[in-house]
Amino acid sequence: MDSVDAEIIELLQRDGRRTQQDIAHRVKLSQPAVADRIKKLEERNIITGYAARVDPQKLGQDITAFVGVAISHPKHFDVFAKRIAALDEILEAHRVAGRSSYLLKIRTTNTATLDALLIGILRTIPGVTRTETTVVLASIKEETFVPVPRGEQS
Repeated sequence: MDSVDAEIIELLQRDGRRTQQDIAHRVKLSQPAVADRIKKLEERNIITGYAARVDPQKLGQDITAFVGVAISHPKHFDVFAKRIAALDEILEAHRVAGRSSYLLKIRTTNTATLDALLIGILRTIPGVTRTETTVVLASIKEETFVPVPRGEQS
């Protein structure tokens, strides 16, 4: 990956609907050359997809919470991962070091739906010994942009 690839990635992260022609103009390449580079970035799974960013509150998702989940033994990790992967309310799931085994980012419509998810689903998964929930009062920054290193890389 070179600096042109990095610039293409940055442009697409900022606006996934940007045309290849516009990108070509900005990086000073032809449109077919840009199309080829984008295709290669996708094939290498550097670009993994395209999505619209939405306002969750305008879609009725008023509660954001971060939930630490303790798992009793690593033998339960696979079952836990499969169960939470199927839950639309869980936007992010990370296996972490520290007091919790996993950290989840959750969006739900209200505190009742959050409670139902915690009590009725998460705490019933085999191996879950504890959950610790932090409800977000205000979001200062939520970003999807990943800084792209510049220069020659493999």
